[in-house]
Amino acid sequence: MAERAFAGFRTEYGGDPAGYWVAPGRANLIGEHTDYNDGFVLPFALPQHTVVAAAAARRPNWSAWSEMNGERISFDDAGMAPGAVPDWGAYVAGVVWALREAGHRVPHAELAIASDVPLGAGLSSSAAIESAVLTALADLGDLDLPVDDRPRLAQRAENEYVGAPTGVMDQSASIRCREGHALFLDCRSLEVEHIPFDLAGDGLAMVVVDTRAEHRHVDGEYADRRRACEEAARRLGVPALRDIDADDLPAALDRLPDEVLRRRVRHVVTENQRVRQTVELLRSGRIRDIGPLLTASHASMRDDFEITVDEVDTAVTAALSAGAYGARMTGGGFGGCVLALVDAAFADAVAAAVTGAFADRGFTRPRSFTVLPGPGAHRLS
Repeated sequence: MAERAFAGFRTEYGGDPAGYWVAPGRANLIGEHTDYNDGFVLPFALPQHTVVAAAAARRPNWSAWSEMNGERISFDDAGMAPGAVPDWGAYVAGVVWALREAGHRVPHAELAIASDVPLGAGLSSSAAIESAVLTALADLGDLDLPVDDRPRLAQRAENEYVGAPTGVMDQSASIRCREGHALFLDCRSLEVEHIPFDLAGDGLAMVVVDTRAEHRHVDGEYADRRRACEEAARRLGVPALRDIDADDLPAALDRLPDEVLRRRVRHVVTENQRVRQTVELLRSGRIRDIGPLLTASHASMRDDFEITVDEVDTAVTAALSAGAYGARMTGGGFGGCVLALVDAAFADAVAAAVTGAFADRGFTRPRSFTVLPGPGAHRLS
């Protein structure tokens, strides 16, 4: 990846970069749609990542080239208001904008971007771009920007500049994860705990199935789920659904006026509980035992939050039938990827079972690969 970013940089800018910065995609082990409800999540960083080759600019502007489409965008201080830079360039401009809004003197820079994080698969390719660009600019400008403060800035770029109403989990994972660990994140306080997640040491693997299902109405549906959760919290008189304890859930559901709100609340409250239970099992080194929690999470997303589609449901069922300890969709929903916890020796067999199930249903052939938890954003050289 660094070689590809280097080649792009030299072609576009006629010189060598000052360095390379990398940020990973992420998979969320468990804890879906809990982040914007001030709840708990447990992501880990993927080996797939985005690389930014960067150097100080020779002109008073910012420019970025993307290997993905061969395009180069440029913007300056006067032309970077929200909405001014469209498409993929908005993720770059949004980071510059968010840093400037926070009072930082952002260095003008030349950037070349290469990535192998699958696009549109629910693995946070956008957060990987934001995190890699932010890390590069912070180093180039020697900005006083503690690592713990960076996810909120990257999230602001996505929320207020790009216009995607995401929580802070994706950027936190891309920036703060550690190799061989999952990141237990409190999305209210932003406190983190690095939870050992040594799959290889236990003879396990995590199969990621990119279902290649076209995302269906994802932006509007995501926003609808967020509005429903906020409305339910308002009706229940709590700051966020995170403040409803599992023991108090039955009484809380009785106070809500319609079945849709009740289902949304039930998912968030029980999902927060499942995250905490998963953390306790991992702290005890009982990785296999988290399987039923992963599967229960998927059932909750399917039945209560209603964010799955036929392809991801088929992948989960096929993986479980082939011997997975647990399986669930990961990401915002309406398409994307499935995680399956399996014995490493049977990873290929589980992937083949999913592929066969897709063929039987006439779905597009999925892409499957195995992953181990990797590190967060950092400078390569």
